[in-house]
Amino acid sequence: MDLASLPDFALPLLAAVLAGGLVGFEREWRGRAAGFRTHILVCLASALLMAAAVSQGAWRFDALAGTEIVSDPTRMAHGVLTGIGFLCAGVIFRAGFSIHGLTTAASLWITSAIGLLFGAGLFALAASGTVLTVVILAALRLVSVRLPQQTVVDAEVVWRRDAPDAEDAVEAAMGEIGWSPSGDRHELIDGGESVRRAFRLRAVGEEPLKALAARLRTIEGVTGYRLDPRDD
Repeated sequence: MDLASLPDFALPLLAAVLAGGLVGFEREWRGRAAGFRTHILVCLASALLMAAAVSQGAWRFDALAGTEIVSDPTRMAHGVLTGIGFLCAGVIFRAGFSIHGLTTAASLWITSAIGLLFGAGLFALAASGTVLTVVILAALRLVSVRLPQQTVVDAEVVWRRDAPDAEDAVEAAMGEIGWSPSGDRHELIDGGESVRRAFRLRAVGEEPLKALAARLRTIEGVTGYRLDPRDD
């Protein structure tokens, strides 16, 4: 059996599964919430719905005499892309000041768009989109790893309220790795016995964060801290 003997819908669906698998593999490798199977299902579902929309002439309904049926597959595309937004929202989460999952949400959205293109029979455009998506997610990630880059870090430090020198020592430690005193959050917790303060830092590499963690452990009165580098 060759490709010419396959049903008209088989090739778009197989191509959608392959494209979704390629994009999903990169997300699975990164350990993201939406991985291999999720991207395949998104791409396949989009292709199925679009294939159904472009073949409305084969649906089982009787047109009224003297009328002409004009289908509009773009309405299906609008509906699919709107619906995929709910799935994308499920992989975006907030931890402190950090927002995670934006790249995974974008990969789901473009995977859905690729599936729609395959379902509409636009194979060249869909294949080009698949290749560019994989390059952006995988190849450009490898390039960015090799380049020195600043990482935005959300930090929280807790110290006892009765330790008067703790705040100055914490500020000095933060200033050594790139803290600018703007947008910090102050809280009084544990029934007023402790102070929790949030900082936003910029650091190059992991070594400054390790040094900061070691420094915070030596400050008298500090009872806890969290350093949360942003990642997508």
